Amino acid sequence: MTDVREPVDAGESGRITVLLTSPRVAPGLLTRAAWQALTGADEIGAAGGPDRPDVQAVIGSGLVVTQVEGGVAEHWAWLSSAAADGRQVAWLVGDDGEPGLIHVVADQLTREPRPAYGVELVHGSYDVPGARLIDLVRVMDRLRRNCPWDQEQTHESLAKYLLEETYETLEAIDTGDRDHLREELGDLLLQVAFHSRIAEDDEAFTVDDVAGDIVEKLIRRHPHVFGTVDAADAAAVEANWETIKAAEKQRSSVLEGIPLALPALALADKVLGRAAKLLPSEPAPTEPTDETDRIGRQLLDIVREARTAGVDAEQALRTAVHHLATEIRTTENGS
Repeated sequence: MTDVREPVDAGESGRITVLLTSPRVAPGLLTRAAWQALTGADEIGAAGGPDRPDVQAVIGSGLVVTQVEGGVAEHWAWLSSAAADGRQVAWLVGDDGEPGLIHVVADQLTREPRPAYGVELVHGSYDVPGARLIDLVRVMDRLRRNCPWDQEQTHESLAKYLLEETYETLEAIDTGDRDHLREELGDLLLQVAFHSRIAEDDEAFTVDDVAGDIVEKLIRRHPHVFGTVDAADAAAVEANWETIKAAEKQRSSVLEGIPLALPALALADKVLGRAAKLLPSEPAPTEPTDETDRIGRQLLDIVREARTAGVDAEQALRTAVHHLATEIRTTENGS
């Protein structure tokens, strides 16, 4: 987004500069154009009280900020009166973006005849990628403090929602609906933020700890990106990952760390993958003890076959079931 400026007329003396900043960027971390507008202003105004972080940052730089009471009408009256008197006046827009005031400013930029003073919008800071995650943390914090339902939740009470959101995300992936996937990923992200906020109450860890840990892990396990290790292909990357992981975990068994609550096919795939490191060949067959044992072994053989073919058995079965469901619906509709 670019700054919107009106050219200064030869006889013009007053000017209104409305300064837009991102609440997701550290207060005071402004562009050169923003600081020039502030230092060049005869007066700087703001609403919302002197405790605003951006107001504090400007005051801390040695400038004076006038707290203007009232609503949009009063704020615009203060700005336009000062500009009409020939003064250079700047306005610090609050965290909510002050849409009412911005609407008035937009009208001034297009009105005819033009006012005797100049009007401009200056963008003093911009969001960086991931900045909206800060909004999520702030909203979650407010919900935890002020919403009775959110206050009552625990890691245990939320566990079922984490599982549900995971499966709903998988379903969105299966359907190929990108808008649905975007929504479900948001719901899944909420679970991470919620559990982290609950942990913060117990002084166990914060969402920053969670993010910091995964960042460190990703850097540590990608030495071919962040270090000097060479990895020619994806197989080499995976081998490096497993080597580093084994050194970190110091596990007594290759099966350690596999969640037994995984769906059966996914669990079988995990166990077979780990077992391949110790059992390069298939174990000698034995006679099944009953039908359950026989079918279980057949399913395990199918998962083993899928691994050999590079197929995700869990996903393959899910796809087949979806196809079957489509056939059933088609038959039901008589088409």
